Amino acid sequence: MSKDTFPFSSSSLRSLRLDQELQDWEDARRALAHRRAMTRAPLPRAPRPPPRQQRLQEVRAPPPQVHCRDTSIHNTFMCGDMKGVYAVLKDPAMVNAMMETVHEEMVWTPEMGMWTLSTKVKQTSALRLAASRGHTGCVEELLFRGAEVNDNPGGSTALHDACIGGHSVCVQLLLSHGADPELLAADGSAPLHLCASAQSFHCAELLLEGGAEVNVRTKESRLTPLHVASRRGLEEHVQLFLSHGADVLATNREGETPLNAACSGAERPSEAGRYLRVIQSLLDAGADPRTAGRKQHTPLHNACANCCHRIVDVLLQHGAKADVENCAGYTPMDCLLQVVEDFPDQQPEAIARSLLNHGAKSVSPKELKQCVLSPATLEVMLNSYSSIPPCDWLDSVSAEISEELRPFFLLLRQRSSQPRSLQHLCRCALRQRLGARCHSAVSKLDIPGSVRDYLLLCNDGTLH
Repeated sequence: MSKDTFPFSSSSLRSLRLDQELQDWEDARRALAHRRAMTRAPLPRAPRPPPRQQRLQEVRAPPPQVHCRDTSIHNTFMCGDMKGVYAVLKDPAMVNAMMETVHEEMVWTPEMGMWTLSTKVKQTSALRLAASRGHTGCVEELLFRGAEVNDNPGGSTALHDACIGGHSVCVQLLLSHGADPELLAADGSAPLHLCASAQSFHCAELLLEGGAEVNVRTKESRLTPLHVASRRGLEEHVQLFLSHGADVLATNREGETPLNAACSGAERPSEAGRYLRVIQSLLDAGADPRTAGRKQHTPLHNACANCCHRIVDVLLQHGAKADVENCAGYTPMDCLLQVVEDFPDQQPEAIARSLLNHGAKSVSPKELKQCVLSPATLEVMLNSYSSIPPCDWLDSVSAEISEELRPFFLLLRQRSSQPRSLQHLCRCALRQRLGARCHSAVSKLDIPGSVRDYLLLCNDGTLH
């Protein structure tokens, strides 16, 4: 046997033969498959699968609103305790949590005919609490953590609260984070309406710079910001609104203008000065002192009812009518007589003199009794008559007042129904002839100043 060969057993040779036959069969099968593939027509292309349907966008429900009635947490934001704020805000849901306060109030129930204890829940937010107290750091932290700047739990937003408090830095922060400067509160007020204090002037400036409408109106009363500022006597606000195009002739639901609002707001003598400046600004901007509301109440009616003689003079100088009646039939003089007893030290005689000099008619003798506590006013009124009327009302004056004014009342009784001096009769005739033109016409007459003053009831009030 050759050295390059080796012996095979019969089983080994049989296995090799079977492997060779299997390989030959596989080669023949592949060759046949190849020949069939080359000779038959190509199969059509498989149809494309339909486009994959777009997945429906998943809409996840917002997390449930967190309600917090813990007063300690409320106080944390109200006091601006930043250490406490950080601790509370470890829970992200507390950023926009609903802060609720519960009050027990007695309410009348008509169906039961009795007073019952009712639970009132007031809602607010952490942002509102912080903004209402002017805690800038707390407001900034809440906005940084995603507080809803225009959220209005309880009917107002944080911007409304910041304007009420006059917190201009908070207003600026809120506006820079997207606060709506024209969003109305539940009571119909815009943020600009709530700038109603001297401290809120810068807030009003920021709102106007942020796009707030200067003539925005409240829902129910139809007030403009100029109405509100005039009613409060805020002269800087009035000038600001006028410089931004505020409508000085705008009327509210009652038909009243900002000028009427300013005249009705001048109730305190100590505030008459700034109200006078507001009224002067409105008149310079084109306000009409003759515009009356639905009750035909003019600015002059209001000024007389508040016994503001300087305001009355300004209105009359700008064309106010001294003899106009309101819906109740009252003239400005009637409004003055109704408050003489309340303001005896506010120179009501000066108002009576101005009204008479601008065409007001003499009042009924029965109304003179209302001037008892102001003898100077009574003298002016009596000098508007061509003859002193009977003063039967003197008998009903209290003994204390009669004793205090005994010399004057004695003179009044003596002159009652007696003829007046010729000089006085001439004055009455001239004043009756000139009527409402008396003040302007007499001032142009070429006569001595003392005579002119006498004709204008600027004398010392002595009965003639």
